[in-house]
Amino acid sequence: MNATGQGKLLHNEPLAKYTSWRVGGPAEKMYLPQDKEDLIAYVKSLPEAEPLFWLGLGSNLLIRDGGVKGTVINTRGRLKKMCLLDSDRLYVEAGVPCAHVARYSTDLGLSGAEFLAGIPGTMGGALRMNAGAFGGETWAIVDRVEVINSRGDVIMRCRDEFDVAYRSVKGRDDEWFLSAELVLQKQADVNGQQKIKALLEKRNLTQPTNKPTCGSVFKNPTGDFAARLIEACGLKGYCIGDACVSEKHANFIENRGQATAKDIEALIDYIQHQVKEKYGIELETEVCRVGEPK
Repeated sequence: MNATGQGKLLHNEPLAKYTSWRVGGPAEKMYLPQDKEDLIAYVKSLPEAEPLFWLGLGSNLLIRDGGVKGTVINTRGRLKKMCLLDSDRLYVEAGVPCAHVARYSTDLGLSGAEFLAGIPGTMGGALRMNAGAFGGETWAIVDRVEVINSRGDVIMRCRDEFDVAYRSVKGRDDEWFLSAELVLQKQADVNGQQKIKALLEKRNLTQPTNKPTCGSVFKNPTGDFAARLIEACGLKGYCIGDACVSEKHANFIENRGQATAKDIEALIDYIQHQVKEKYGIELETEVCRVGEPK
């Protein structure tokens, strides 16, 4: 373990313990920043061509067994500042878990962010993919974001500078999210905590929340649901190695013990093939696949 600036630099760090699927090879390097300022200084110190990958809670992510080249920036428990900027505007750094944003905003008597309680990731990951739950989507409440580029320059960008769609956000390839400003509604008379509790109870009844999964694997095709199509193909409980389609919700793949990223990826491909064969529909993955095969 080497110290660089205020943060920590790790070499050949196993990534399985940082992902919700509990799979993945090593990071060539991993940097754990002390805070946002330390992170900016570290990125400035890197060669501009250094490959960077940003890791939060490790959900919605499949890291292949050969691991990740370059530097993994780990924001979990680090870029964690969150504060009220105005009566209805929150500042949230990329490492803050989405569930914390939901609770914090409702504690302040603000509504509109309750759906974030159902997203098992950080704000940075939610911004990257326009994560959603319970009918809400991240970018519906975003006004501005702060990004950093490969040179370490920090830039403020407005929502309309991004191409935002269902589970998709397109911006510049060499920029990554540092923080967001969220605009919510002042509704102090609404019991937001009760709403969050009800949403989470509903999620726990319908999803395998106590198993190692990545969240939803596939995007819902227009006018249909990925889970319905997978279940209709008779794939609930189908396994490759210890990677299994959940019996509780067919759009979840569980690691039942010793699954590898290769097992999970093979199961993803098999599901796509079966749904295409039976229904002529090409399921698109929601999960982000990164790294090298082993």
